[in-house]
Amino acid sequence: MTDPQISPGQVRDTVTQRDAYESVPVPAKRATAESAAREREADEVDLRERALFFNRELSWLDFNERVLELAEQKDQPLLERVKFAAIFSSNLDEFVMIRVAGIHDLIDAGIEKRGADGRDPEETLEGIRERTVDLLTRQSRVVGEELLPALADEGIRLCRVVELTEDQRAELRRVFLAQIFPVLTPLAVGPGRPFPYISNLSLSLAVLLRDPQLDQTTFARVKVPKEILPRFVTLEPEGIMVPLEDAIADNLDALFPGTEIVSYATFRVTRDADFTVSDEADDLLRAVEDELRRRRFGEVVRVEVGKGIARELRDELIESLEIDRRDLYEIDGMLDLNDLWQIVKLPGHKELRDTPWSPVQPSRLRDADGEPIPVMAAMRNEDILVHHPYESFSGSVERFVGEAVNDPDVLAIKITVYRTSDDSPLVPALIRASERGKQAVALVELKARFDERANIQWARELEQSGVHVVYGPPALKTHTKCVLVVRREGNRVRNYVHIGTGNYHSTTARLYTDFGLFTTDAQIGADVTDMFNFLTGFARPHEMRKVLIAPNQMRTGILDQIDKTVAAHSPENPCRILMKMNSLVDVACIEALYRASRAGVKIDLNVRGICCLRPGVPGVSENIRVNSVVGRFLEHSRVYAFIRGEERVVLIGSADLMRRNLDNRVELVTPVENEALQDQLLDTLERCLDDNSNAWELRESGDWDRLSPTTPEERRNAQDELMETYRQADEAFGA
Repeated sequence: MTDPQISPGQVRDTVTQRDAYESVPVPAKRATAESAAREREADEVDLRERALFFNRELSWLDFNERVLELAEQKDQPLLERVKFAAIFSSNLDEFVMIRVAGIHDLIDAGIEKRGADGRDPEETLEGIRERTVDLLTRQSRVVGEELLPALADEGIRLCRVVELTEDQRAELRRVFLAQIFPVLTPLAVGPGRPFPYISNLSLSLAVLLRDPQLDQTTFARVKVPKEILPRFVTLEPEGIMVPLEDAIADNLDALFPGTEIVSYATFRVTRDADFTVSDEADDLLRAVEDELRRRRFGEVVRVEVGKGIARELRDELIESLEIDRRDLYEIDGMLDLNDLWQIVKLPGHKELRDTPWSPVQPSRLRDADGEPIPVMAAMRNEDILVHHPYESFSGSVERFVGEAVNDPDVLAIKITVYRTSDDSPLVPALIRASERGKQAVALVELKARFDERANIQWARELEQSGVHVVYGPPALKTHTKCVLVVRREGNRVRNYVHIGTGNYHSTTARLYTDFGLFTTDAQIGADVTDMFNFLTGFARPHEMRKVLIAPNQMRTGILDQIDKTVAAHSPENPCRILMKMNSLVDVACIEALYRASRAGVKIDLNVRGICCLRPGVPGVSENIRVNSVVGRFLEHSRVYAFIRGEERVVLIGSADLMRRNLDNRVELVTPVENEALQDQLLDTLERCLDDNSNAWELRESGDWDRLSPTTPEERRNAQDELMETYRQADEAFGA
């Protein structure tokens, strides 16, 4: 891949804004005698030795391999296996559009800076390709050799054209001419006809044609219009499904009459889909819209082609799309398996799916008879912790906001919007609040990746309805999840706060595991008020009372808690650190955990995705254990717990321990101080750490070993256990 001249400013933006490759930040020095002594001790072992860190990108591929293993798991319900095969593909698409594209940018800019693990961008890219080829081979095998035959046995037949009978091919021809042919636009390449623009993630047919009269060959492209037609065409009466691209390929003669079809192949293009917005942008909404338009024309970073593609077609794609040969992937089987969701969503077939789960109403928001009680009334009595999707999002967060809108004593409602769903009542509730004369404030993150267009639409609707819409600092993403309700009570006001680990998104709240804290703690309320003022005005953030906020204080706060745990640890007073997060990448935090391990502190880490820390290294991390739970729900909550004898500090919030979260985003984590709620959080962490059914353990070698019980009695499945726990608690109300 080549790039025109890149300015120093663009290079700087590539490194700092896009965070496309991990550099090594210098941690803040701790100004205490104890920490100085620990640093001198740590100097005996170089805790930044490259061998102590895993590559970020390859660790992410390890996570997606765990997703693929669930598709390969034979005791999973069949349609759940198909679902995980689809998720693997969509995950990989986003990884290529963002992370791989970022590495390409670094290479094109001539940046050779090595990451914490010692690899430079070229070496990382080569490692990605090697791992990706292996994973795609496995995915093709499990789909083609296991899932499709098993689906056929259950009456769900997905067939290629070569498997059809003559009568079925005739029916396919009829369907093609009636429903597909009218929307196709074949585009030939030749004099006056340049190579057509290929949109991101679009599926196409590359066709090599021969004109018998002129005795010359021509390249043509036919887009597979799966955005407006189903990817799988159904043939009646048998209900057989045929890939849309197969239906087109089998009828190319109708598109190119009078020519000879020399060869054809399916191909798919992936483009750079990331963008940055200057912190000097005068109009952030317009700047994001401009960048979204540019995204359509991002550089091509991957081309997938069907296995056995003719050399002429391969060369045409490489030359016309201006890619390196290493960025072309041959796929043995169907391309774009993300569309297997069409199969997953077929009606019926309950026996092929997980038993449905219906979230229960939170017990702390119900009276003794099980009837709902007002959320704010319950909050005045005690802090409340909710756990989604085990407990209802609509029965807690959405009800909280809805009650605030209808309460005449509520003066203001403020909410952060990072990702939300079209059917969420939260945004319409803000509109109603504004119409009723309340101060309604929505802090909308326009740069939420792949939700930019939806958030722009929400922002416009809110503004037109009189809601105060704020976009936050252009150079930062506002990722925190907070709702602030200000209520008049007598001659004063009280702040009611919800702080979550997940988005205010009703759909993902049924699929992602997240915690949310409802509290009227005066200091937390004041902290959240200050955060909103910082984001909506020109106030400068100051030291918070209880919460930790990024980008100014969070890394320092986490490091401080690790240091305090090390200082308190002794054989007589053993201390412990437990953390649950999506990703662990930040070098300073990893180095601090190594110091804690060397001091003898036991550290248990439940990391769903990327983990750059290497556990089990003698003299460095032998006291650190890392596991990952990947199951029917997406583990998404962030919990940081520090146990120092009788003292327990437990934090929850929106941030992972990554540079992008700690330096380039507005994040917030809050302490949970109620002992019963701390117990609930720690119980969940322990269940995840003890899981031996949907868990993998990270070894010193970098291998993730799948755990399994030795006997059925020893089986532990954290998500199953939590569903049963909440089900029993719900049933207790009716006993």
